Amino acid sequence: MLNKKIIEYSDWLQHYFLDKGMNAELAIILNILVIGILFFGFIYLIDILNKKIIIQLFKAFSNKTKSTFDDYLILSNFPKHIAHGLPLLISWYFVPILFKEYPIASKFLLKIIDVYIILLCVFIFRSILKSIRSYLDEFEKYKDKPLDSYLQVLMMFIWGIGIFFIVNTLTGYSTISVASMSAASAVILLIFKDTILGFVASIQITINDMVKIGDWITFSKYGADGTVIEINLATVRVQNFDKTFTTIPTYSLTSDSFQNWRGMQESGGRRIKRALFIKQNSVKFLSKESIKQLKNISIIKPYLEHRVKDNNSFNEKNSIDKTLLINGKNQTNLGVFRKYIDAYLKGNPAVNKDMFLMVRHLAPTDRGIPIEVYCFSKDKEWVNYEHIQADIFDHLVASAPYFDLEIFEFPSTNSFTISK
Repeated sequence: MLNKKIIEYSDWLQHYFLDKGMNAELAIILNILVIGILFFGFIYLIDILNKKIIIQLFKAFSNKTKSTFDDYLILSNFPKHIAHGLPLLISWYFVPILFKEYPIASKFLLKIIDVYIILLCVFIFRSILKSIRSYLDEFEKYKDKPLDSYLQVLMMFIWGIGIFFIVNTLTGYSTISVASMSAASAVILLIFKDTILGFVASIQITINDMVKIGDWITFSKYGADGTVIEINLATVRVQNFDKTFTTIPTYSLTSDSFQNWRGMQESGGRRIKRALFIKQNSVKFLSKESIKQLKNISIIKPYLEHRVKDNNSFNEKNSIDKTLLINGKNQTNLGVFRKYIDAYLKGNPAVNKDMFLMVRHLAPTDRGIPIEVYCFSKDKEWVNYEHIQADIFDHLVASAPYFDLEIFEFPSTNSFTISK
């Protein structure tokens, strides 16, 4: 009964135009235009009203719940997309009735509505995925995961399905035939090559725990040296220490070499590995007078007393001729200095004594004998670490002259004097 009434009203204007002597084709066109404007104007008003009601209901519901997921649904426009559903359903139902006498117009409008429904479904899924992503960000265990990569992959998949259905709706061709799927696959592989590589890389990065958001990485190839702040399907975004940003292709993290400092950050200290270069001609055996003077340095006094006793015992037992210092067991200023450095580091509160600590000789070079300090600072923050390292080597450089040792440096004009 309702359908008949709607059809009668939809034809009334056409009959009116015909009664006034208008051309039949023009009367049909004008009738379609007027009906379309009135109908879709009515649908537009319903859409606005329904949208306000749905959004307010969602907000009221969200305020009463403890979960934040519904808050993210509102921020992602989920209620707004849902609100479009009722006007679309009304349109889908009444268009065939209103335009029954005009099959071409009815078919065209129904296709448009079908396409809009498909797009609306895609937008709804997108809102849900964005809400899930924002919700998971609240949990500590997901903050360092590349959630953006997974979101983008799922969105690509949903858009792919949506495009297939739209093509099917507009053309009537089957999108599941072998030929069409093969062609579509070839196009997707060609266009989205980097995206696919990024997706595979994202999975490898997550499974192998290679990089997480918040990691400090150094990637010389791309000039990146800073903290990872974002990992998505195509790029990894790094904020460098000078506050600039560098973007790195995601797949390059699995194909190229880079340095991740997470191991240092999670350990008990940050490594100090640096050497002093001692002039070789300043190295010498220590005389009794020199040893007596060095005993005034408190932290090596016990060591010197022990070594002197041990050396004297050996030399006396073996009747060593000590008229020359080279005979028998002897101490050198460089050896004592090395022991001093070792004792100094073990007494330094900024050095982590639970981690590896060593002072060693390296092979002599044209710049002298390297004495390398290898230890770990307790404080891993960059600025504090540099201060600790500088304090250690300030002290060692200033200490070398007490052992009659000279630090090597290339000569400058101040190193030469001109005799008159």
